[in-house]
Amino acid sequence: MKHTIGFKNNMHKKREYHWENKETKELFEAIMQLKNIDEAHRFFRDLCTLEEIDEMARRWQVAMMLAKNRPYRKIAQEVSVSTSTVTRVSHWINQGMGGYKLILQRLKLL
Repeated sequence: MKHTIGFKNNMHKKREYHWENKETKELFEAIMQLKNIDEAHRFFRDLCTLEEIDEMARRWQVAMMLAKNRPYRKIAQEVSVSTSTVTRVSHWINQGMGGYKLILQRLKLL
């Protein structure tokens, strides 16, 4: 099953992005080769900008705080994100593909 995400590019034309493809599969296979936090740190720093890493880390902080039933506004304030980001993460936890829930459960946070 192909998953698509609709977005607008700089020209404001709607495009679809097919993210389940050979390239993303190869990326996820590469990530699965990481053996520890140091390797993950090195790989992601080479792969991503500092801003991209920071955004992912903030979303993960939001997810962990949501798992602890913290109030949205408190999360937004503590993590320095908008309440829309908190709402979006909550949506993906509850109606996404199960990735957040899987890891939150493995870490015994849910």
